[in-house]
Amino acid sequence: QVQLVESGGGLVQPGGSLRLSCAASGSIFSVVSMAWYRRASGKERELVALITSDGTATYADSVKGRFTISRESAKNAAYLQMNSLKPEDAAVYFCYASVRRSIGTPWTSYWGQGTQVTVSS
Repeated sequence: QVQLVESGGGLVQPGGSLRLSCAASGSIFSVVSMAWYRRASGKERELVALITSDGTATYADSVKGRFTISRESAKNAAYLQMNSLKPEDAAVYFCYASVRRSIGTPWTSYWGQGTQVTVSS
């Protein structure tokens, strides 16, 4: 089994910053990609940022230039640095990982439990 544990959410004022962390653990051969999704109240879950095994990152248009995704492959960890936060960034943020549990097997999707980010003055 594979577990994803997020941390770093909380309350921040508009214009402030937060850094989310996600660590994958368990039966892992390799992590193909990691990503952050979010789900705001009353809205569908959306992709915020994704980073592949070679470090290529992609972002939602709404966060480009403000958020930065990074990963630490040796720790099977991913991070999301969020700067210049806006009230519309408030949501539950979920970590995602696509994982191969053994050599030659297809990858499987795993999700964290989510961490709340509140942006309010």
